[in-house]
Amino acid sequence: MIILDDVKRDLSQLAPDVKDIGDALGIAAISQRYEELTQKSSEPGFFDDPEKSRAIFAEMSGIKEKLDKFDALKVMLEDAQTFVELAEEDGDEALLPEAEEHVAHVKSALEDLRLIALLSGEYDSKNAILTFHAGAGGTEAQDWVAMLYRMYNRFAVRHGFTIDVLDYLDGDEAGIKSASIMIKGVNAYGFLKGENGVHRLVRVSPFDSSGRRHTSFASLEVMPEIDDNIEIEIRPEDVRMEVFRSSGAGGQHINKTSSAVRLIHIPTGIVVACQNERSQFQNRDMAMKMLKSKLFQVAQREHLDHIEDIKGEQLQIAWGSQIRSYVFMPYTLVKDHRTSFENGNVNAVMDGDLDGFINAYLKGLSRGEIQDR
Repeated sequence: MIILDDVKRDLSQLAPDVKDIGDALGIAAISQRYEELTQKSSEPGFFDDPEKSRAIFAEMSGIKEKLDKFDALKVMLEDAQTFVELAEEDGDEALLPEAEEHVAHVKSALEDLRLIALLSGEYDSKNAILTFHAGAGGTEAQDWVAMLYRMYNRFAVRHGFTIDVLDYLDGDEAGIKSASIMIKGVNAYGFLKGENGVHRLVRVSPFDSSGRRHTSFASLEVMPEIDDNIEIEIRPEDVRMEVFRSSGAGGQHINKTSSAVRLIHIPTGIVVACQNERSQFQNRDMAMKMLKSKLFQVAQREHLDHIEDIKGEQLQIAWGSQIRSYVFMPYTLVKDHRTSFENGNVNAVMDGDLDGFINAYLKGLSRGEIQDR
């Protein structure tokens, strides 16, 4: 059976790949680390320091996810090998489709782990804070922000992440002017850090009665959530706080009091806002965390030692600065301009199918073809 021989050859090539990915993930080392953390978590007084216990449990969760996925991959490989052997012994061609399906599952799981193995950055395991801004163009650009906002929410759901809305400002007629969300989950920042930048849309505008083609721009800023144990010194006199009434999406958290908080870092001009917590104090606390994350990210990127060295920066949300283009007509195509990866199924991409783009970015990063930002 020629097809079975092809399946056997594919399977024989996958076995060393599974071993290699185990080495890349450092399975032996992280297994030992997991045992050490498990012992710490059972020590008397472990819960006396809530912050430390949370950090340990978060690390354990990240390690366990890798171990579980690698164990599942090994089981898939063994099951596929057993099934192919059975198909060969019985000489039953009816078993071939199922044999091919087993091998396809191994390949898919292997690709998932290869992606995780690329997430080796210091903050890749952290939660991600995403901030959206509409470019010039009024309603058209604001509608584009709403589309991106939905796309990343769908991506988060696909990967089992949770989403907290931090800030949300409705558009004048439709869409969203600006919004901030936190995507929570292991490696959320690692997966999404490459999405930082300007996104370009080309389509026939539903807001243009003449049916003309429009180009719109929106920016997405992606930051890691910074732990409280990372020291970021921000002088109180450098921060101006403004309060306002919450508006937009938020369900039961939206109220009629001025509980929403906007923080302006005067030396840099960086502005952050939070409106979705239940009190002004909680909103201020979250906004300060966002400000620290932003200042820390800029300082790291610019290799600066002091916050006061950061200069105000404004991303140009316009032609020539985009990282990715989404074309809805005259053909459908989504293309990343850094990696040249593209997907012709624009509807799938807008439904959160971003794995191909993320994988291409992380591979380019690991090969030094793209600089981490």
